[in-house]
Amino acid sequence: MSVLVIDVGTSGVRAAVVTPDATVTAEHHRELLPHSPAPGMVEFDAARLAATVLEVAGAALADTPGGVEAVGVANQRASAVVWDRDTGEPVGPGIGWQDLRTLGDCLTLGAEGIRLAPNQTATKLAWLLDTHDPERRRNLAAGTIDTWVAWVLTGGDAHVTDPTNAAVTGLLDVRAAPWTDAARRPWDSALCERLRIDPAILPGVVDTTGACATATALPGAPPLCALVGDQQGSLVGQGVVAPGLAKVTFGTGGMLDVVVGPDAPTATVRNPGGTFPIVTWRRGGAVTWGVEAIMLSAGTNVEWLRDDLGIIDTVAESDALAASCDDTGGVVYVPALLGLGTPNWDYGARGALVGITRGTGRAEVVRAVLEGVAQRGADLVDATEADTDATIGALRVDGGMSRNATFTQALADATGRVVEVSPVVEATTLGAGLLAGLAIGTWGSWDDLAATWSPAARVEPAGPANRERWAEAVQRAAGWIGDLSSLDF
Repeated sequence: MSVLVIDVGTSGVRAAVVTPDATVTAEHHRELLPHSPAPGMVEFDAARLAATVLEVAGAALADTPGGVEAVGVANQRASAVVWDRDTGEPVGPGIGWQDLRTLGDCLTLGAEGIRLAPNQTATKLAWLLDTHDPERRRNLAAGTIDTWVAWVLTGGDAHVTDPTNAAVTGLLDVRAAPWTDAARRPWDSALCERLRIDPAILPGVVDTTGACATATALPGAPPLCALVGDQQGSLVGQGVVAPGLAKVTFGTGGMLDVVVGPDAPTATVRNPGGTFPIVTWRRGGAVTWGVEAIMLSAGTNVEWLRDDLGIIDTVAESDALAASCDDTGGVVYVPALLGLGTPNWDYGARGALVGITRGTGRAEVVRAVLEGVAQRGADLVDATEADTDATIGALRVDGGMSRNATFTQALADATGRVVEVSPVVEATTLGAGLLAGLAIGTWGSWDDLAATWSPAARVEPAGPANRERWAEAVQRAAGWIGDLSSLDF
């Protein structure tokens, strides 16, 4: 029983079919880039996104003569859409998760003891409502990307989200977990009142895996059986469904996720070590929690070498060029182009390249960049272990940088752990397919999902990295823009 997956990322929309042997086929992708009308603002055309979803889904289904038995949706988290219930049209632009227009609002709320970050959904929804329905008189619906896609696929019949997405909005009342039955709309009433968000415009919360609606907008009207945030989808796609394993996605940024268990945190604010509690999934009303550590820039650093410095012509070239030298010659690079996330959370930190000599060449600089991202990966591992009782064994990786052999070796060395490389570059699509397949019986249990994992490569540590020198370099990069470094969310 094959499954159609719609995967909405930050820069495009992908549709694919996941077959019962966990193979991803019939892939179709359309670029859909956000735009920035002003510094710090990131918007997207939600109506165009809806049309693109239907386009790529139709193309994938056309390539699958036997059809599919279910649909799964994976998506970028925390982005916001508000639309008119009667017409189904968005009332304004979608607001991307990177958007910082509500930074001042978050600071104001912080002074009141309300801790929200500008990359969460809450203040984005409030901004859209204040701008397009200031009197709160219109018949509107609101949600994250998964909610909007579910509405489109079901012709407006389903206004739903799942806990992996709801938990990153900032609006979820964690105390109401597991949010079933009468608690289908477990939104924090006091916070909603402060932001002037009527909880009635927010979606119901359904299981991450389980039939919740019918995708009548698609040929054959298959059931909608999975909604999942992108990082949690990648977690499942790499077979990380039990405590003791972790995955890191090295894309534009980097996200480490680990499964913790059924015990809910008291709040979804940042842990002492700089990680965040997340919902990894909900099945049959039972919530499983995890922890996430965040690297603000990963692959962005390699793109910087290509697009801005011109040191390499292609991203792929970074591997061979870095491998052409045995070491960096003492050069250390701190990948803080957008600041430092876990564990530091220093928005004013900036990238640093230290230890340069007259003998430093292109190869040494490129190698230093790859090793710097690997060192940040080790920071994420250390912080996650500090914030949980987990002892992370092998580290599973996906994302564009997972195809760089020099990088994965550096990661194994920096973490002192075996690195297992995902057989698919983007495991999110596969994970959403596995979750939808779990709902219809293609796979019968979490153990069956774990058994689908077959790494493309296993990279053993070759020797310890110099973590002390790394810590010194991070201190040099820290606090570069004092005003930004003082911000805390």
